[in-house]
Amino acid sequence: MAKKVVDPVCKMEVDPETAPAKAEYKGQTYYFCAPACKKAFEKDPERYLTGGRAGERRPWWRRWFTCRG
Repeated sequence: MAKKVVDPVCKMEVDPETAPAKAEYKGQTYYFCAPACKKAFEKDPERYLTGGRAGERRPWWRRWFTCRG
């Protein structure tokens, strides 16, 4: 079992071996809990890597809406 990583969009823990989506950005691979999180990341990667609420875990209801659409 691989070490879990954090989805940069919703801050959920994701197993890189079974992650449903992944993306490359500036030579780094990022893993996502759902394709919707990948899509949000690809629209504005810097927002999720450096801006605003970086590192803050969002309430479950905000993660649910992000991850599903």
